[in-house]
Amino acid sequence: MTNNEVLMPIAIIGSFGASIFFFTKVMTDYILKKKMIDKGFVNDDTQAIFKQHTADGKFSSLKWGLIIFFAGLSLVLMEFIPTSPDSPLPYGLFAVSVSLGFLIYYFILRKNAN
Repeated sequence: MTNNEVLMPIAIIGSFGASIFFFTKVMTDYILKKKMIDKGFVNDDTQAIFKQHTADGKFSSLKWGLIIFFAGLSLVLMEFIPTSPDSPLPYGLFAVSVSLGFLIYYFILRKNAN
């Protein structure tokens, strides 16, 4: 058996499972918040929690956009860099690129907080 025959079904089932999990989490959070508001359990403290959660989600798209952009950029760069099959260079380049995306996100977030 080759690696593709083993890893491909695992990747497909794993990504499908993760999608179902995150979709269910978002829907249950929404239903819970809606029921709390309908029953009148929303006071100032609860509103502060809801507002904090939406403020954190404001930059979520930016974070994932930067991470995916720099990950893709590293994959493009690896296409042009000649390496041997056992070289750890592609893994290092990928890790450094993703880290750079996180750092840029952090500095944007920090600048915006001030």
